[in-house]
Amino acid sequence: MRIVVAGATGVVGRQIVPMLSAAGHEVVALSRRPGPGTGSIRTVAVDALDREALGDAVREARPDAVVHLLTAIPGDINPRRMERDFALTNRLRTEATRTLAEAARDAGGARLIAQGLAYAYEPSYGQGALAAESDPFWEHPPKEWATSLAALEELERLTAAADGLVLRFGHLYGPGTAYAADGATARQILAGKMPVVGDGGATFSFVHTFDAASAVLAALARPEVTGALNVVDEDPATVGDWLPATAALLGAPAPKHVPTALARLAAGAWGVAFMTRLRGATNARARKVLGWTPAHPSWRTGLVTG
Repeated sequence: MRIVVAGATGVVGRQIVPMLSAAGHEVVALSRRPGPGTGSIRTVAVDALDREALGDAVREARPDAVVHLLTAIPGDINPRRMERDFALTNRLRTEATRTLAEAARDAGGARLIAQGLAYAYEPSYGQGALAAESDPFWEHPPKEWATSLAALEELERLTAAADGLVLRFGHLYGPGTAYAADGATARQILAGKMPVVGDGGATFSFVHTFDAASAVLAALARPEVTGALNVVDEDPATVGDWLPATAALLGAPAPKHVPTALARLAAGAWGVAFMTRLRGATNARARKVLGWTPAHPSWRTGLVTG
């Protein structure tokens, strides 16, 4: 197949491009900056928010599938300034998704596979069970995150209208992510600046970038699969579990515990919710319909080391 990868230099894109080439696919890798092409990989520099340029790049490639991995998430995020920090990513999830869906249709009905999130689910739903794809998204999110959630919902709507598939990735770890040894989260833990907030009850479902990429590869082989799938590992963990364990892996001091009221002053409502209210997700449907299993079944073996 000929596959356009939009966001080819991101943390998942860097994994999926060589994986697709090794599987025998022809890859057109779209990114902001030009790069060298090798073998079956051709690189194209394009501004993803330039509607005409992005659409032309896809239509000229005439792909069988378009993989949408476009984000622009800053290395250091201020939870009190989420709208500012995610403004560009939100445009990529709305404007660029619309352009890619239209161009994929114009190019002969190429399949659209888009990157979503597996931790946007309504926290109060399901009585503590892991979230399935049919569960609702957050109904009344903290205002700092409301714009980002609306952008995710628009990405899902546009992808569904194109009969595409959204892969809802868990908290990504691996090279280049915030959870890498040189990433923002690791730096905060080492500096003692990431405490356990309240009961640390938010449940995180992680996924290694390699496994996120392998799920894309598996989805490309199943064109009949549409809708949304959670792509997460087998070991959901609360903040009260993974944060101290990660500190130990890094050789950092054990994280402090702070009450939610104090944390809200520093990190806002979204910062507190992120550490206390998120739901984990189940990968049961992805395993069933894609035949996919994560090569890294637990974050415990490599959250900050691989």
